[in-house]
Amino acid sequence: MSRSNNRLVYSSDKGRICPSCEKAQAECVCRKTQVATKHDGIVRLHRESKGRKGKGVTLISGVPLAGDELKNLAKTLKQKCGSGGTVKNSIIEIQGDHRDLLLPELRKKGWTVKKAGG
Repeated sequence: MSRSNNRLVYSSDKGRICPSCEKAQAECVCRKTQVATKHDGIVRLHRESKGRKGKGVTLISGVPLAGDELKNLAKTLKQKCGSGGTVKNSIIEIQGDHRDLLLPELRKKGWTVKKAGG
């Protein structure tokens, strides 16, 4: 048997286990230590419909926040637009084309914001 098969697969006493640090999810240190992705200081807004059956979404990339701060920003922007969305790979996705509405909101935060794409 190889040594790579010695990780914990299932345990009912701790609940769900984080695959990265192999601790209980309540005690996980991986998500708390995430850092903001490298960016050039410009927040970019662009619309994309690729892979979404023609439904457009507004993508916000380059935001200098990480973890819970990024999720809280996404929540306030979704509420401002009145639509749903998510955060994937440090990119905020908001359903629908809301670039004109989000541009002044992000500038109020003090960031340089550009509309990217067509």
